[in-house]
Amino acid sequence: MNKIFLGLMSGTSLDAVDAVAISFDSDEQMKLLGTHSLALTAQLRADILALTQPSDNEIESLGRVDVEIAQLFAQCANQLREKLQLNATQITAIGSHGQTIRHRPYLTPPFTLQIADPNIIAELTGITVVADFRRRDVAAGGQGAPLVPAFHEALLHSDAVNRVVLNLGGMANITVLPADTTQIVYGYDTGPANVLMDAWCWRHLQQSYDKNGVWAASGNIIPSLLEQLLLHPFFAKKAPKSTGREDFHLDWLLPYIKAEYQAQDVQATLLELTAISVAQEINALAFAEGELFLCGGGAYNHALWQSLAQKLPNYRLLSTETIAIAPTWIEATAFAWLAKQTMEGLSGNLPAVTGAAGRRILGGIYQA
Repeated sequence: MNKIFLGLMSGTSLDAVDAVAISFDSDEQMKLLGTHSLALTAQLRADILALTQPSDNEIESLGRVDVEIAQLFAQCANQLREKLQLNATQITAIGSHGQTIRHRPYLTPPFTLQIADPNIIAELTGITVVADFRRRDVAAGGQGAPLVPAFHEALLHSDAVNRVVLNLGGMANITVLPADTTQIVYGYDTGPANVLMDAWCWRHLQQSYDKNGVWAASGNIIPSLLEQLLLHPFFAKKAPKSTGREDFHLDWLLPYIKAEYQAQDVQATLLELTAISVAQEINALAFAEGELFLCGGGAYNHALWQSLAQKLPNYRLLSTETIAIAPTWIEATAFAWLAKQTMEGLSGNLPAVTGAAGRRILGGIYQA
């Protein structure tokens, strides 16, 4: 009998909760059964954004939003289950990433915090929930991120060709998959992907993102601004490294913006910031050539795709559509897979990626 897992994800973009259902047969072959997305309300998005930066009455707000987003996660899971005509008893577990509100791996002591109370998700769905994946890795001396590379390895490793997986969510991260199995798989965050572009787009167009990068393509790069932004200390850090809204956000960007700058030129510069920071890391790899798989919402940004292709001439750029998983569903699928790992007593992190002292079984289990 096939085992079925759900994955729930709400990323840095804060636009929606994504849910996927996957099954594994007796040969451990994975099949994507279905997907569902549920938009965050404008108020909930604003409340989450407020929690990503210091503010007044944070504990009160945290407690309330933790419940509200868990209710939305549960609703999304139930709607997907109903869409696929699955009973709760047919699903082994839900893997819930939760919503990151703080990620501080460089503090002493380091910490990371994701909310969306798994007790509520378990109660409202009647399904066992695995959640709080990142903190065990941090406890073991790791960054707690990125966690998706272990899934990338299981899904996309090839003995014939060197591959890199580029996730373009709010932040950008890469997973390096050498064809030579004697070489380690590793990965890390490279910096911002969409987080700054989306914030600037909302500020000027009241649109949540720049569809296909059309607005950015209408502008011209501002070299002096780009040079200043690339001086952010994160770019000089050595891997393992991870980042989030704590490092890259609108309030960080605004002091660099001069009154004479055209808004579309700033957008073009932010797209170039993403492309350069990614390409510099990939070009520094030892691969003479390879395949680059793009996933995350940024994989649909045509202008960003073109810029990366120009900067990475030795790589063949591919969408994860070629392996029958749309770019926007990879992360939610990864957390369904991570739930399976946890339920089977298997590790879910890669120490070469996060810097943890060793492989660890991630997450807490909240029984139905």
